[in-house]
Amino acid sequence: MAIYELRTYTLYVGKMSEAVKLYTEYGFPAMQRAGFDKKLLGYFQGDTGTINQLLHLWKFDDDADRRAHWAAVYANTEFIEGFAARFRPLVLSQEVKLLTAAPWGPHP
Repeated sequence: MAIYELRTYTLYVGKMSEAVKLYTEYGFPAMQRAGFDKKLLGYFQGDTGTINQLLHLWKFDDDADRRAHWAAVYANTEFIEGFAARFRPLVLSQEVKLLTAAPWGPHP
């Protein structure tokens, strides 16, 4: 059964433009070069409600696939040293939700 992961990063106020620049120039290109973007359904920015948030949604085959994916990401020097080390100081909090699809309706 597929498992979805919704990651929400709440940034410090005033840090969104810096975060977007880091993702655009370092984070996402590093993900693409390593092939880590294949499980990504999308990145999003909060616009109303709780703002100053970056969200991303992932789809994995199962929990083992999810764990293997993140282990490979965290072992990737370009991503960790080139992006994550710069991004982490901008983050106030992080939330990770694991989701399964409801038995009705469309699913990505």
